[in-house]
Amino acid sequence: MSVVVGVLYFVSVVALFLYGLNAYPLLAIHWWNRRHIREAVTPEPPAEWPSVTVQLPLYNERYVASRLLEAVGALDYPSDRLEIQVLDDSTDDTGAIMAKTASQLRARGLTLVHLHRRERTGFKAGALAAGLQEARGEFVAIFDADSVPEPDFLRKTIPHFTDARVAVVQTRWGHLNREFSVLTVAQALGIDGHFAVEQSARFWGNLLLNFNGTAGVWRKAAIEDAGGWTHDTLTEDLDLSYRAQLRGWRIVYRPDLVCPAELPVLITGFKSQQCRWAKGSIQTALKLLPAVARAPLSPWTKYQAFIHLTYYMIHPAMLTVVLLSVPLLGAKEVAPEGSILLGVSLIFTLGVLGPGFLLVYAQQVLDPGWLRRLWRLPAIMIMGVGVSWSTSLAVLDALWRRDLEFVRTPKFGIGPAGGHWRGKAYADRRLSGGFIEVALGLYCAWSTWLFCAYQSYAAVPFLALYTTGFLTVGTLTLIHAAPRGGNQRERV
Repeated sequence: MSVVVGVLYFVSVVALFLYGLNAYPLLAIHWWNRRHIREAVTPEPPAEWPSVTVQLPLYNERYVASRLLEAVGALDYPSDRLEIQVLDDSTDDTGAIMAKTASQLRARGLTLVHLHRRERTGFKAGALAAGLQEARGEFVAIFDADSVPEPDFLRKTIPHFTDARVAVVQTRWGHLNREFSVLTVAQALGIDGHFAVEQSARFWGNLLLNFNGTAGVWRKAAIEDAGGWTHDTLTEDLDLSYRAQLRGWRIVYRPDLVCPAELPVLITGFKSQQCRWAKGSIQTALKLLPAVARAPLSPWTKYQAFIHLTYYMIHPAMLTVVLLSVPLLGAKEVAPEGSILLGVSLIFTLGVLGPGFLLVYAQQVLDPGWLRRLWRLPAIMIMGVGVSWSTSLAVLDALWRRDLEFVRTPKFGIGPAGGHWRGKAYADRRLSGGFIEVALGLYCAWSTWLFCAYQSYAAVPFLALYTTGFLTVGTLTLIHAAPRGGNQRERV
């Protein structure tokens, strides 16, 4: 048994090292090409602006639907070339709430179509596919309910399609409520790392990248050529992006164009979002990695695609390392003086520091005052390890089952001016995950004490981080999910 435990521990540490190590080549690619941020320009506008359909997939979004419609109605684009599709799968009063705004847009001469499905087959992917069949536009812009696109969004993205092989133009996500709480601060740091560095590096390095589900524009012909929207994974955006690129289409990423959106303010919403992304990514990996392996791509591009699609495997690896540390210590597979553990910890540290460097570098890229934000870095580290239990379950679920349950991420209309979520609908009231995370936090605290007693100090900082992460996320879950009567769980 101790041999099995040792092998699992070793494999998990190596996985953490490899996934963490991948931050360094992405950093190098970005640093080498960072001048492109300053040089980024919108191509010359077309002689005649093409027709565009703006798709707005909604499901029970009473607090943000009108804000979204107002922003889309303010897009600076010829009204006779613009169609707005509200893909409304709502079962509450969302449609009635946004009816007034919709009437105002129609009165201004805008074409607005409200499509309501009685059966929500395929969830968001199904709604997008249904809307695409009715879409008049040559190009399709997609915005989630919490997005607030800038008026010049289409005029800065559409010109890129003069290149006939461009399938989609993706822009960077901004944050309407970054400063709302420590949780939103942490999320903003993580998202900034992805969009400011990872996506840019993949684009500039000619690697496979993806449309992020919102704040982007697709060429309708590319969607159809790649097989259309499918709903056999929970990340239909990632799935379609890879299928399109394997067909020879290109994705253009504009890190200088920002589309603000609302970050989840509840830990339960953040966890459900992470679970959806984790499960969907692994499902997409299982579906498409064989095709990637057969594609005429370089070994480096294929390796990066593997890391990209399977990155959420880092969460089961983290959980395995922390759970097996004490059994290994008790079995004396790790020497009391820590000689073996020290070597493992050094390797582990090298991998862990990679994503940390990437996050710091992302802030340096985005914010001249980035040094003042460094104190916030522990927030994303704490939240990142704290959700590893729920995210690991999502990964395992993707590996073992084909269940496509989709738990929505609630948004409450919280923006720069503030707002609140208490007393509003959509909050997730489940408590079980919180109790497990608190229990894991107590286990990690005991592990920290035990390693100190054995004078194996090399692992103590990591165990202390896990202790803080699990206790923080677990406690927030119990607070945010405190029952107020009724089960308000909703699926998207």
